[in-house]
Amino acid sequence: MSLEFHLADVSATEFGVGLRGTDVERFVLVAVDQTVQVALRGIVIATWSRLAATADEVETVSSAQTAARYQPSEKYGSSESLYLPLDDSLAESVRDLHNAENLATDSGAMGDPQSIYCYFVRLTDGTGRRLTGVRRATTMKGTLKSQGHLMGLFTDQLRIISEPIFRLDHELDFLIDGANVHILNHVGFEIIGKMREAILAAVPRNIESIQQDLAFVDLSGVQEYAKTHPRAAACIASIRRQGSAKNVDRGALLGICERNGVEIIEANGKIVVSDTHVLGFLEILDRRRYELELVSGEPERFRAASRTKIDSRQLISAPMLEMD
Repeated sequence: MSLEFHLADVSATEFGVGLRGTDVERFVLVAVDQTVQVALRGIVIATWSRLAATADEVETVSSAQTAARYQPSEKYGSSESLYLPLDDSLAESVRDLHNAENLATDSGAMGDPQSIYCYFVRLTDGTGRRLTGVRRATTMKGTLKSQGHLMGLFTDQLRIISEPIFRLDHELDFLIDGANVHILNHVGFEIIGKMREAILAAVPRNIESIQQDLAFVDLSGVQEYAKTHPRAAACIASIRRQGSAKNVDRGALLGICERNGVEIIEANGKIVVSDTHVLGFLEILDRRRYELELVSGEPERFRAASRTKIDSRQLISAPMLEMD
């Protein structure tokens, strides 16, 4: 996946922080000198180099590593190469930051590190395109709490530093260009992007979409359950985005529910899921429940925390291994 930004032609560099108060969140810019601007651009480049395909120079990179589209129900490692289209509803919060104009400048915001929950870098290239990089502010707070007696060299003398110390990270959690959110650290993205809230709020419209594909299932109970259960809401979001409910065979669904111990009944011609088995039912639709019978007569059932669909064409074309 390409980055819609020219890293070798940066015309402006801005730094800012996200502040969280009592029921209020806001973003402000903080003035920084030229040395900090150079460091910030280096952090952005380091982040893209982790996301990008192998290349000698980041500026020449034209595509990222094989990036997977971010899925709310997927379990990811600490560092991944993921993307989410900027026009996706889940990107609304970070999209607002990326598109924000005329942010206020408030250098005094750094005087209260405990209220800072993230910091961001905004770059502008020679053609006017914007690139935003965001990171949770955990190291800023950590340095403040653990500073103890720090010393610095000033005019050839060491003295105690009484002001708060802020340390930038080597990489950012995610980058935002004009088309996509490029995610390196999914946890940071989920916290800053308020994924939990967005996924729960999207349950009704996601269920409405899925219901069109599963006319033979009564999803009203599933919807009520998911409104207060983030894991179920995340499965629903993934099912809708991947179209996992399309062309599902009623008989096949009944059979796999029975084999996996998911309790359902049939009422008024529709399948109704037991309140205590909603998550299991959603995991089946999200392709997270499967069964193997390697020992005859002893089927084993599993739940997949992460799953990647295998392309049968790749299996056919894969080279045979030579045996000694």
